[in-house]
Amino acid sequence: MNLDPLLDFTRELARASAEVITPGFARQDLSHELKPDESPVTVADRRAEEVMRGLIGKRFPSHGIIGEEFGTERGDAEFVWVLDPIDGTKSFITAVPLFGTLIGLLHQGRPVIGCIHQPVLRQLLLGDGRSTTLNGRPVRVRPARRIEEATVLITDPRLVGAHRNAAAYEALVRRARLVRTWGDCYGYLLLACGWADVMLDPILNPWDFLPLKPVIEGAGGRIGDWQGRDLTGQGTDSCIAAVPELYDEVIRALNP
Repeated sequence: MNLDPLLDFTRELARASAEVITPGFARQDLSHELKPDESPVTVADRRAEEVMRGLIGKRFPSHGIIGEEFGTERGDAEFVWVLDPIDGTKSFITAVPLFGTLIGLLHQGRPVIGCIHQPVLRQLLLGDGRSTTLNGRPVRVRPARRIEEATVLITDPRLVGAHRNAAAYEALVRRARLVRTWGDCYGYLLLACGWADVMLDPILNPWDFLPLKPVIEGAGGRIGDWQGRDLTGQGTDSCIAAVPELYDEVIRALNP
């Protein structure tokens, strides 16, 4: 299957969503609402997804869409786009550039294209499971030998105790060289580009993790859920990504 036209269209979606999102960044008058799960949403989240949905509908009317803000359309289609217009809205509304737009494409239920776009920093990370590029330049995860030499990232460590084994997590991060909350999709960008070694999310939604798989695997990393299972499996609701030398050890450590 030739993915080049679809990769070009993914870039087009990223550019179009950026035109909506970027003007709202670091604005004191930007308002937000709380959704039923207590997560914030802004007009930029909703408008960016609307723009991307409109482009998909015009170019590929038979394709399905899974979006954070407006739900699922034609979820059983051969090709399904996965959209998270602003992954990291809490960062976005507090003028922190550790957020991004997530765009993925599923073919028969399997992720084949993934994109992390940071519009403020103008970083476009695009992967197809075989290769990953940052602004057109190939990137790879970095080699690592020991947890004690690793940089471990997590979006919100408070969520570990609510959903996973907190004691196992604390034991793991005590061993790490550096632990930081450079999270949401930006943590996976850092991992894919060789600036971190492990990225953890104890609880996620499909629009959060499905676009990540082609990006991380295209950069030579490994990715799965908290137990190391495939991200497209039934019941998936978490994510762990790491350089290949550390992935199995991290899974074992978090699931003693």
